[in-house]
Amino acid sequence: MMIRYTFTGRREGFARLVSRASMLGMILGVASLITVLSVMNGFALELRDRILSLVPHAVVSSPGNSLTQWQQLASELQAVPSVESVAPFIEDIALLQSRSRRVGSQVTGIDLKAQRGVSDLHERILTGDLGLLQSQPFTIALGSTLAGQLGAMAGDVIEVVLPTLSVTPLGVFPRVRKLVVVAEFEVGSSIDAVQSYVSLETAGRLFARRGVDGLQVDLGSPDNVADAAPPLREMLRMTTAVSSPSDLVITDWRDSQGSLFTAVKMEKIMVGILLLAVIAVAAFNIVSTLTMSVTEKARDIAVLRVMGFTSLGVMGLFLGHGLLIGSVGIAIGAVLGVLLALWVSDIAIIMEQLIGVQLFDPSVYYIGRLPSELQWGDVAITTGLALLLSVIATVYPAWRASRISPVEVLNNG
Repeated sequence: MMIRYTFTGRREGFARLVSRASMLGMILGVASLITVLSVMNGFALELRDRILSLVPHAVVSSPGNSLTQWQQLASELQAVPSVESVAPFIEDIALLQSRSRRVGSQVTGIDLKAQRGVSDLHERILTGDLGLLQSQPFTIALGSTLAGQLGAMAGDVIEVVLPTLSVTPLGVFPRVRKLVVVAEFEVGSSIDAVQSYVSLETAGRLFARRGVDGLQVDLGSPDNVADAAPPLREMLRMTTAVSSPSDLVITDWRDSQGSLFTAVKMEKIMVGILLLAVIAVAAFNIVSTLTMSVTEKARDIAVLRVMGFTSLGVMGLFLGHGLLIGSVGIAIGAVLGVLLALWVSDIAIIMEQLIGVQLFDPSVYYIGRLPSELQWGDVAITTGLALLLSVIATVYPAWRASRISPVEVLNNG
């Protein structure tokens, strides 16, 4: 009876319209929330993969001091079960200039062979030969955006102004060294605008280091950082590779990039709350639907009560009616949302071809497509909250229906 009453046309026109509008709003709200959350998951995953392709999972360093016996420390780190690879580095800030253009850069000295274990730099080369960093002294690899700002390409010579001064008979001048650009890399993030690489030997000579600034540590996956930190700290506390183990500091990608990913997560939560309001509006439209149903069917409810139907049974009947409207809308919306989440990238490409406009310019957004990552946890949370709102919306009208007095209705009828 409840199913027939909900989906057949034997109802007043306006009540039927409100009922269908409630169901349609639930469908659109659930589908939109699942799709948007999947797109935001895709953006977050894309951003994470791009940035962490060059950012090490963890770094061991001694602030203010160079690690001169880093080879022994690297061996001890490598012996920790959670550590997969270790690579030394030297890092400092310098001013790069080409012709009349000057751009600040984070210059990192690396050992190419060891670096392959802790980053994907060798897979991000656009032009040139990264191997020349190791074979030729005073060479440099530039991020694509940084190279564009300098107007430099592979084979060009640029100058690096170092953060130290040279004292000469003519006065005090900044130290300047010419470097040959041998490669250009691209990650597809803000790193491309600030990062440059030289060999470990070149960095030592440029920045006058006797050792290295620290060791980059690969833990297999960025998600392993929390579990790997305690054994790493224990090993560093016991190491004999440095005279003062207490000076060693371990940091991870969450310290350098954590605020960015926290902001992305917070943005996802805020967008989810805003779209949940659409579902709430659709859910509370059920209140109007059931209220009109109670008024419309007051005489039928009275007859049922006279025939022995309890008030609890009447309440259950209207609860089921409201939940049926909400559940059908939620189910259809969930299926539609999942399909859209799976195919939204292809749909965006088709739209670009139809309207002849590129929706995502790689020069602005770093990516040229609409990414999507469907997470079933988001689907479960969305449908669960929508169902909860539907239950809340049906309680009051169902309670009103159960309170109808059959004597008053039949006497007034």
